[in-house]
Amino acid sequence: MSFLYLAGLLLAACCMLLIDRRFRLFFFADPRVAAAVTLLGVVFFLLWDFAGIGLGIFLMGESRYLTGVVLGPEMPLEEPVFLAFLSLCTMILYTGAAKLLRHRAELARSGARAAGGS
Repeated sequence: MSFLYLAGLLLAACCMLLIDRRFRLFFFADPRVAAAVTLLGVVFFLLWDFAGIGLGIFLMGESRYLTGVVLGPEMPLEEPVFLAFLSLCTMILYTGAAKLLRHRAELARSGARAAGGS
């Protein structure tokens, strides 16, 4: 069971990438930009984590669901994977919402033109 959390994170990321592929929202819209944004998100949150660890705010704790691989003090292997998933999820939700809002605005404009032209 020690790989359960990591496996869950990877499975959830794969599911998000399937949504991304279907609607071409983030990685499937522009892979280079998506990789850069994801990397920046992970780096930002890792710095945040390191600050919290250094201040004694963030602690790893014990869990049978973690691999036990520790990258540094209070930093399990799963943390950067979670941060990548968090960045991926956020950007897919953001780009999906933006695409949906653009589509709704186009429908409203075309509906207004049709109503005005009748």
